Amino acid sequence: MANAEHSGRPTEALGATAVGGTQARLRAARLGLWLVAAVLAVRQVAVVLSTPRGERLTDLETWVGPEGVLHVSGSLYDSTRFTGTPFGGLVLKPLTRSAEQALGWGWTFGTLLLVVALGLVAARALPQPVGRRTALLAAPVAVSLLMLSLPVRNALWLGQTSIIPVLLVLLGCFVAHGQRVSGALIGLAAALQPTLLLFAPLLWFTGRRQAALAGGVTFVGLTGLAWAVMPHDSYTYWVHHMAGVGLGGRADDLANQSLHGALLRLGLEGTVEIGLFLLLGATVAALAVRRAVRYARDGQLLLAVGITGCAVIVVSPTAWQHQLLWVLLTVVGRVGRRASDRPVWPVAVVLVMTLPAKMMLPNMAVLYPLRDNVVLLAALAAATAVPFLSRTSEYYRSPIPTRYAAPVPARFSWIPLLPFLRRVLTRPNLLLELLLIRVTYAAYAKVRLAATGGSNSAGRARAEEHGHQILDLERFLHLDIEYAVNHAVVKIGWLREFFDFYYTSFHFVVPLTVLGLLYWRRPVDYRWARASLGFATLLALVGFWLYPLAPPRLMPELGIIDTVHGVQDFTQPDYGTLTALTNQYAAMPSLHFGWSLWCGVVIAIVAPKVWMKALGLLHPLFTAAAIVATGNHWILDAAGGAVVVGAGFALTYVLQGPRARTVTAAAELSSERAVPEKDRTPS
Repeated sequence: MANAEHSGRPTEALGATAVGGTQARLRAARLGLWLVAAVLAVRQVAVVLSTPRGERLTDLETWVGPEGVLHVSGSLYDSTRFTGTPFGGLVLKPLTRSAEQALGWGWTFGTLLLVVALGLVAARALPQPVGRRTALLAAPVAVSLLMLSLPVRNALWLGQTSIIPVLLVLLGCFVAHGQRVSGALIGLAAALQPTLLLFAPLLWFTGRRQAALAGGVTFVGLTGLAWAVMPHDSYTYWVHHMAGVGLGGRADDLANQSLHGALLRLGLEGTVEIGLFLLLGATVAALAVRRAVRYARDGQLLLAVGITGCAVIVVSPTAWQHQLLWVLLTVVGRVGRRASDRPVWPVAVVLVMTLPAKMMLPNMAVLYPLRDNVVLLAALAAATAVPFLSRTSEYYRSPIPTRYAAPVPARFSWIPLLPFLRRVLTRPNLLLELLLIRVTYAAYAKVRLAATGGSNSAGRARAEEHGHQILDLERFLHLDIEYAVNHAVVKIGWLREFFDFYYTSFHFVVPLTVLGLLYWRRPVDYRWARASLGFATLLALVGFWLYPLAPPRLMPELGIIDTVHGVQDFTQPDYGTLTALTNQYAAMPSLHFGWSLWCGVVIAIVAPKVWMKALGLLHPLFTAAAIVATGNHWILDAAGGAVVVGAGFALTYVLQGPRARTVTAAAELSSERAVPEKDRTPS
């Protein structure tokens, strides 16, 4: 303040400048997010329209195309291609001729506009009070999340109408003026998807009884109209198919994420399955409506709508992928008293709604029931179990803050610290860590698999050419010991078995154990170690992509014996390029050695006893011997692994600063020096 006054600039001017700068940054961020949303929209449209006709908009094609269901004079349900209600068919019938003329562009862009409208309405409906930053950024973030979500991508690809009922419900709850109009919109949505009648109790118990009655009357009227015009189809839908069960393919298909589909996949069927489905469905509906009413009265109507929509997913006889958008709306709920716990639910929802289930959980038979029903479980949790905070809670707006280490001048001051890498002194949320580690590894595996140079002879030739380059360099440096080590180990049975076991068993076990122990016993060091490992792995992916390299075991002219995989069939031109799990040409740099070196360095730094440090450093030595003895890597691959690990630690230091424990010790030391010696209390 004194400096401002001496310079002739009032304090208010500085404050106004700061506020103006913040607003300018927010506007720039908003513009950037809208550009991201636009790019995502263009990408989705391009993917759909660049696909040959007959492979895109397949559901729409079967409905309104030249030979579509809606042209047929017989029943809509003579085949399983049309899965909507009779009223839905009645509405779509007049659109057949115009849709034939603009089946691709018109329908796709129309659906895109509906998605944008849905995002704008959802952003407008956020629970109050909303900060300025949230108000400015909510709309582009909502539209971007919708564009990335699997339900929207699936609806665009198939040409489905599933966006319309969701938008009608949101318009009825947040935009429509007057309860009768609101109820009519929700009744129209229920006429297209009957289980949306579950919103009527939500309206009734939150005091909007005219809207609930209007919704029910609208549903009955439109359904009755369809019954009068198409009595045979209405009987088929409402009686024979039990509200749509059996339409659109097998109800036990993995794409059906309803409770009915899950029970069928578990092997239940017949009267037992139907009775259990009705009992559990009624229980879920009652619990969900009760929770939704409570949150609606608390001023969180959007969350209440999301909870009710999740119950709709659970109790629907069939809930296909394009009908699952309700789960994404629950991202607005706040869960957890601590600030570090607050991102868990939003991150989990976004991952479930944007990534395939195989990226969420490993490909293990014991986890198949979870993986096959992951969206259903998310909807069930949101509807009945997730403890969303009330707006009256003291933690709703002010969660318990996260403790961070104070910064110290021990790095390059001209490089800013990354906010998400700040040195946290408290243990991070375990569920969030497990989610991020699993998804990160799944993405790493996919990128590594894609970085093959192709699964054709040209890709293999390039990898083998690089193999000869590495071998020539090793010969120049007198490091070409792979053949001698490999054949020496093969002659000693117990040594060969030891290195095979070490190579196949310790690659994942040791790093995961180190991370687990750090999380449990040394949380202050956990993020530092995890960040350095992440940077090293990211740099290794760049190496895999730019320099595909055949390992010694995949170069038959060298005579290297593959002790782990056995005799290889090199008569196949594409052999070794791809397997179901990994890229065989991702040899440079060696992450087998790199991850083991990371483990050794971390153990040597944080272990309290000398023998622990020595044992940790033995691991990369054994790994280096194993990767060469088994024929899986060159010596220079290990050198490349060491380079990326060193770069990972360096990037962590540059972008995050020194280890938090070092920072804490420095801060404590400086505070001790600041206290006069006579005033210090003996410990």
